[in-house]
Amino acid sequence: MSDSRLVKISKYLSKYLRHTPDAIGIKLAPGGWVAVDELITACAKNKFPITRQELEAVVESSEKQRFSFDSTGTLIRANQGHSVEVDLQLEPVVPPDELYHGTGHKSVDSIMETGLCKMSRHHVHLSKDIATAQTVGARHGKPVVFAISAAAMHQAGYIFYCSDNGVWLVDRVPPEYLQKI
Repeated sequence: MSDSRLVKISKYLSKYLRHTPDAIGIKLAPGGWVAVDELITACAKNKFPITRQELEAVVESSEKQRFSFDSTGTLIRANQGHSVEVDLQLEPVVPPDELYHGTGHKSVDSIMETGLCKMSRHHVHLSKDIATAQTVGARHGKPVVFAISAAAMHQAGYIFYCSDNGVWLVDRVPPEYLQKI
């Protein structure tokens, strides 16, 4: 199967597993899970047929690891980035001392003034390394990376989570914990 087909499937899954599951007739269970068979059936009914093998290829080959199967392989979910209400059932974890956030140059002044806000998502997304943050920032124009004093935030009572694909999540990052690098 071609890379372009896998990209199309990944984008389709992102839309419907993260943002509008009801548009194709699926409901996300606790944890954001949906039965693989139900998803395949819903996709076919909505004129976007996919196979189990294609789903497996998307989950295994995605650099960003946006999706995962449960331990039985019968359920699939988007790991984070939802705009629909969903409890991903993540446990709070102690973050590393520093995390990073990449954005476009146009957002710097606003971020310095108000901090990082989750906007339409459930959490602010943070990276464990500068390179990943730069890649994320490049999607929004000229990239700018912020270092986040995650340990200090944690000490102050902010709760951090880490998704299955290694993206760090927090409700917000006030400006006093940010440093432009």
